[in-house]
Amino acid sequence: MVLKTARTGLLAALGAAAAVGAAAGPAAAAEQTAPAGLPRPTAQLQSPDTGQVVGGTTGALGYAVAPVKNLRLDPWAQSSADVLNNGVAVQPDNGVPAVGTAPLTSPLSAGGGPQSLPVVGPALGLLPG
Repeated sequence: MVLKTARTGLLAALGAAAAVGAAAGPAAAAEQTAPAGLPRPTAQLQSPDTGQVVGGTTGALGYAVAPVKNLRLDPWAQSSADVLNNGVAVQPDNGVPAVGTAPLTSPLSAGGGPQSLPVVGPALGLLPG
């Protein structure tokens, strides 16, 4: 019961202090912005330079995307435990060339990243970095 009363008293004191600070805040801010005897500053906003904003964003995007483009996707690449090192191929009877999984899994089992993949690699080349 004593702990609950102490907690309630503490919250009331904090609330009162916040109310006094909020009430004194605008008056104190007005005194600081308008010193006596000095002219009020005139502020004119300049138009934003969107070229610099876009240039900075694309420059930073290159540094953020580059590690993802070079990320090693297969942690067991070039080891004896690599499950992507195995390939399966099917040879149809009518003379069509074999269709297999090796073209898709060999870039990853060699230790490559997303840039090594057949379809994803050229698409990642469009990103900066």
